[in-house]
Amino acid sequence: MSPRDDDETRRATELLANRLRTLMDVAEARSGREVTFTEIHEFVTSRGLTLSRARWSYVLNGHRYTEDVALLDALSDFFGVPHGYLRGEPGTPDDVTAQLDLVRAMRAARVRSYAARTLGDLSPETLGAITRFLDEETARTARPDTAKLDAG
Repeated sequence: MSPRDDDETRRATELLANRLRTLMDVAEARSGREVTFTEIHEFVTSRGLTLSRARWSYVLNGHRYTEDVALLDALSDFFGVPHGYLRGEPGTPDDVTAQLDLVRAMRAARVRSYAARTLGDLSPETLGAITRFLDEETARTARPDTAKLDAG
């Protein structure tokens, strides 16, 4: 394998891992609870495929890439996205983008609430500065899920 192949495989591995983690976040936001490996495993198994906990961990955390189209398609079906999304095609489905925006807003609100409770005795100016920083950070990271990796 040439260095270019290694670099392309690394980028594809990172892209797949980022997209899977994104889908996990979106699924959690939709259901209000974390998706479990057992749920994913049962869905994949119902398709006549196998997925070990170790393999899922490797793929989800970007330690290994898989070109197993049947597995990628089953995972796409589980998360309700087009098959091309996990196969590395450019772009993010609109409903995933909308859910990500909601997830970010909810997380920012939790941070603000926590800061207000924890740092409640700070001056209004300091609380205002913290709020501005959080708003700027939220805007800065508004859609990072695949932009850098899709361009690669």
